[in-house]
Amino acid sequence: MRYIICLFSIIYLLIHFTGCVMQDPHKYVAPGYWRATLKLVDKQGTKEFVPRDRSEKYQIDEVTDGELPFLFEVKYEDEDRFHIDIINGEERIRVKPEDLIVGRNPSTGQDTLIIRFPHYESYIKAIYEERVMEGEWVVETRENYRIPFVARHGEKYRFTTLRKTPKIDVNGDWAVTFSEDDDPYAAIGEFEQDGNHLAGTFRTETGDFRFLEGSIQANKMYLSCFDGSHAFLYEAKILEDSTIIGAFWSGSHYKTTWAAKRDPDFQLTSPEELTYLKEGYDKVEFTFPDINGKSVSLDDPKYKDKVKIIQILGTWCPNCADETAFLSEYYNNLKSDDLAIIGLAYEKHREPEKAKVAIERFIDRFDVQYDVLFANGSSSKKEAAETLPMLNAVISYPTMIFIDKNDKVRKIHTGFEGPATSQYKTFKQEFDIFVKKLMDNG
Repeated sequence: MRYIICLFSIIYLLIHFTGCVMQDPHKYVAPGYWRATLKLVDKQGTKEFVPRDRSEKYQIDEVTDGELPFLFEVKYEDEDRFHIDIINGEERIRVKPEDLIVGRNPSTGQDTLIIRFPHYESYIKAIYEERVMEGEWVVETRENYRIPFVARHGEKYRFTTLRKTPKIDVNGDWAVTFSEDDDPYAAIGEFEQDGNHLAGTFRTETGDFRFLEGSIQANKMYLSCFDGSHAFLYEAKILEDSTIIGAFWSGSHYKTTWAAKRDPDFQLTSPEELTYLKEGYDKVEFTFPDINGKSVSLDDPKYKDKVKIIQILGTWCPNCADETAFLSEYYNNLKSDDLAIIGLAYEKHREPEKAKVAIERFIDRFDVQYDVLFANGSSSKKEAAETLPMLNAVISYPTMIFIDKNDKVRKIHTGFEGPATSQYKTFKQEFDIFVKKLMDNG
């Protein structure tokens, strides 16, 4: 009898203990993977993103219905604090605990989560209940820019769970044309396919489209990216001749077509041929305020007899963020008195105080130990060019101007091919060789 009582006691304890473990070990939103979607357009809009007489050719209405999917993971650091990792292919974008606001709406009694992307002045605000979030993504620098957002816990696929045999293997480089009928521009599509999984990016003459991830199903292709600033969605179909035609959405404000054919030999214009000094100019000159309001000029004594890199950037620009991460690490590791880097920030805010906050946040984010100035212009490339009249144009954010110790412009590099591209490793090597050559030879 004693053994039976003891056995029942053990069973009771196991049941009680197991019940405690099975309870959700979190205070707020559920930890683990979530699958989110941004509703860029409704199904009708998906079918009519090109002129009506061409819509049938470009119609791709399977799987997405105009929804941009992405994944994120919730991880608790302690009982009260958690962070979120936004996932795009190999990239994870950390949203820190201090940028997450959790609370209950006193008027409705609904639990609410705000996911802030302070570097890009946007946020997601969602009501969460059990394993579902529902709300909207809001971009503060655009007027009334709100895109519906839904997320479900425990779903780890991006576009679909289908496993249709791909019609072709798309691995490799493709010559791409965006906006075939309206101001076309060239790109190189770099695709990496593993079964139905698809990853890659598009390289253009002004930068890259960063980390894209998606799926290939039979004769259809899907790619997406969400990083707090960009909301990119690509849908395409593979034609009988193995060329590709598709649609591209950037948020809900821009949509166009794209077409691609396999061409490993296709080249873009060299980034060193796009921006140059206009005739009659032999040097770069400017005077802009730093974040403390002090005027800084390129001919200040602290830059004398140094190699100088002028970085034209915007703190709102993800390609600029990639370039700044590289430049900051390079500068901080080199620790040379022979090199100066000067960032010229062209902001969406014209008000100096608001621009200053954005620049300070940017400096802190990347541990920038070189000067970053508020360039007194706006993010408009035309207006930015007016502040640097010696340049033929400001074609891209970012752009780097390399100046030797004698204040002679030695090279101007337009755009930036970042860590999502095949060119990033080569760029870093060539950058290091060129800068050290300038430092050694003046």
